[in-house]
Amino acid sequence: MTAPDAAARAALGAPSGATSRPEPPAEPLPVVLAGARGHGRWHLANIRRLQEDGLVRLAGICELTPLTEDEFGGGRPGGRPPEQSADFGALLESTGARIAVVCTPIHTHTDLALAAAGRGVHLLLEKPPAPSYAEYRRMADGVAAAGVACQIGFQSLGSHAVPAIRALVADGAIGRPTGIGAAGAWVRPEDYFRRAPWAGRRRLDGVDVIDGALTNPLAHAVATALALAGSTRAEDATGIETELLRANDIESDDTSCVRVTTAQGLPVTVAATLCAERADEPYVLVHGTSGRITFWYKQDRVLVQRAGHGPEELRFGRTDLLENLVDHLVTGAPLLVTPDGTGAFMKVVEAIRRAPDPAPLPAGAWHHVPGENRRVVPGVDGLVAAAADTLSLYSELGASWALPAPQDVPESVRQSEEPSAPHPPKEVSTR
Repeated sequence: MTAPDAAARAALGAPSGATSRPEPPAEPLPVVLAGARGHGRWHLANIRRLQEDGLVRLAGICELTPLTEDEFGGGRPGGRPPEQSADFGALLESTGARIAVVCTPIHTHTDLALAAAGRGVHLLLEKPPAPSYAEYRRMADGVAAAGVACQIGFQSLGSHAVPAIRALVADGAIGRPTGIGAAGAWVRPEDYFRRAPWAGRRRLDGVDVIDGALTNPLAHAVATALALAGSTRAEDATGIETELLRANDIESDDTSCVRVTTAQGLPVTVAATLCAERADEPYVLVHGTSGRITFWYKQDRVLVQRAGHGPEELRFGRTDLLENLVDHLVTGAPLLVTPDGTGAFMKVVEAIRRAPDPAPLPAGAWHHVPGENRRVVPGVDGLVAAAADTLSLYSELGASWALPAPQDVPESVRQSEEPSAPHPPKEVSTR
């Protein structure tokens, strides 16, 4: 058995589903949850799970309107009611919180993170960490200056598959890596874009929000692809091309793709839609000269296909990010997703923010699904898969509704030119 083959066997032989649990602290760490509705319900349930294990205690919930008994889902965690308040700072102080979990609208992340950091409270900050690179930098610098720990909530980066795939690639299991593709084909009803004032918006009351397929619901595809490319820091993203489109009557994109050129020259292409014909599991695809690795990141499932071998599949375990944060505070274990480790992702967010507003698809390019109150772009499922497979943008795949891609120009040149009208849906950003 060759050395790369042995490494592949070792990675593929990792125990599926097994995770090491941190030692409980002497006293459970008090946690305040900011944003307990919507996706915050998942965090509430997760805090309860860790409370049962003696790791944390739900000390407070910050919501504009207090949770009802029904919203607690039957009984209060730990038998004592957490304090509730709309004043985040006051709640942190009155509860003596050690950790704040922030799951609030995107454009509030930075200010809430800095409010916690200024009080010495450690953070689990939901993705995306901020709506712009400037706000991200303000958050990351403020957190670092305060000396608190901050974990960014890209849960897929807690998967044990991520280091296993990196090891396979480093040991030559699929030959020389040639690129990373990612595909996300999801469905969302029109009500999804009306669930909150900021949903489907690029800006709200003059403030950046930058909601969109690539920056919010399928942001994990972007972050995971960059992680598998070994390109997570801001300086790792040297060029970014975007194609932003929308079938829905919204400001933000719902059918988009992005291609990142990394410092080592490896292309990373991510294609996403919220207007698929059928919902499918999103995945990241690592291409090599003699094989490829597919990672379904929500399932922690990996498929290795390489020359001279049959396909090999395995499910991996996952480390919960709040659990990892507790472990970091108690034992000094390294954090899995630091702010600096999301810099390249934030460069993508910034490129999307600075791009022209998403182009509306022509009426003939989409249709309503009877009885489901959603819009579908026929054929987009195949285009999303083809983009990940070929590392191409929609316009390069011949999509009838994607405008021809303009010639790439450096951002410094592009910024010195007067904007043209109408804008194409593609923008190029280079460092």
